[in-house]
Amino acid sequence: MMNPASIMKIMNAKNKFTENHPKFVAFLNAVFSAGIIEDTVIEITVTRPGETPITTNMKVKQSDLDLLNELKDIAN
Repeated sequence: MMNPASIMKIMNAKNKFTENHPKFVAFLNAVFSAGIIEDTVIEITVTRPGETPITTNMKVKQSDLDLLNELKDIAN
């Protein structure tokens, strides 16, 4: 079990992330509100200034969904 100070630190970081990246948070909310199911493919691209973009993807497994649910419970 996490101590209250750690929880507050995580919540403050989450709030700052939301403040800095509202469109990304809205995107995540839209994706997760419809539900992520097993075999969904998630793709991400990282583009650093002056570099070639790097892209990867993953197929969601049940264990990934279990982890996300645990993290969601901690955040609430």
